[in-house]
Amino acid sequence: MSCLPTLTKDVAIIGAGAAGMMCAIEAGRRKRQVILLDHARVLAEKIRISGGGRCNFTNRYIKAENYISSNPHFCRSALARYTPQDFIALLEKHGIRYHEKKLGQLFCDGSAEQIIGMLRDECSAVSIQWQMSTQIQEIQQVGLDKADRESSRRFKVITERNIINTNSLVIATGGLSIPQIGASALGYRIAEQFSIALVPMCPALVSLMFAEDDFAAFKGMAGIAIDAEIHLGKISFRENLLFTHRGISGPAVLQISSYWTPGAPIRIDLLPGQHAADIFTSQRQSSILLSNVLARVLPRRFTQVWLELMTTRFGIAIKPMNQYRERELQTIVDQLHHWTIKPTGTAGYRKAEVTLGGVDTRELSSQTMESKRIPGLYFIGEVVDVTGQLGGFNFQWAWSSGHAAGQVV
Repeated sequence: MSCLPTLTKDVAIIGAGAAGMMCAIEAGRRKRQVILLDHARVLAEKIRISGGGRCNFTNRYIKAENYISSNPHFCRSALARYTPQDFIALLEKHGIRYHEKKLGQLFCDGSAEQIIGMLRDECSAVSIQWQMSTQIQEIQQVGLDKADRESSRRFKVITERNIINTNSLVIATGGLSIPQIGASALGYRIAEQFSIALVPMCPALVSLMFAEDDFAAFKGMAGIAIDAEIHLGKISFRENLLFTHRGISGPAVLQISSYWTPGAPIRIDLLPGQHAADIFTSQRQSSILLSNVLARVLPRRFTQVWLELMTTRFGIAIKPMNQYRERELQTIVDQLHHWTIKPTGTAGYRKAEVTLGGVDTRELSSQTMESKRIPGLYFIGEVVDVTGQLGGFNFQWAWSSGHAAGQVV
């Protein structure tokens, strides 16, 4: 270790993703000497693959209520001080064109590479030093010299290449989601090293899975999407529900997955904004099959399988409308609006967009992201127990938390 070259920097940031680069840019603008470290060979892979390659970089309608945290108010300060409008102004400065897809979600007209290039250029403009494809071997906390507090460095970051002495250490390592592009538990291990509490982590914004026997009938419907409203207690989302080979996905499912806990049933309204009873009334005396009536408002393949499930569960056969008893039709109506199913799990971190939980916000300043007990140690972005809903909210948390730390490191 003694043979390694030594660098001295004002700020060392571990993790060169969205939050890390934003923090580096803001610190660099304050003339701080900054080094960005990352274990990846390719810069910001999670930005690159996001939004189908077009990066859903923020949402016009950011509110604290769009975030999940053990302390739901923690994110308010950072979000208020660096807003979607601030990030949009940065894009416009670089001539990056964008569009709103739906529900306030903003995407690049071109490629997510434009966002990465913009952040890289902003870092270069303030002389950020890069150290990519590097492994962190050890982090040491250095005792402050009482005789000369100003010149003392608080941390020693040891990599296989060098030793970095720094006064401010920022952890922007992301979460556990999508390990195939390099996600790791490094940030959580660093928190544990400094006895910083963690809120238990789990996959979020992820597909829901079902037991083989429960889902066997739906396996052939992979790729079919339905406009549905999914409920979990008082929480609900209305967007597309998409069938997969092993369960359900789509925006509505990804949203509810962040709130789902093992063993909890979810309720699905297959005809949101409609009244199934009204659809049946006009056909009540008709000889048309119930399956054909439902096929007018739901995908035909799904209708057939779902009605067969109702036959198994409630003993209601598929037959002409004029042969049903009122009680049978009422059961179908109730199930169309209150279809209850119980997932057995999720598709896991490999398919999750983000990680729920992380560094306990009670350990951090909401103004600066600095540890309340370890001066000079900061946590930003996904590694923190702040998880956004689907639609650009997690990127905005990265920009806002990175900006908050960058103003003070």
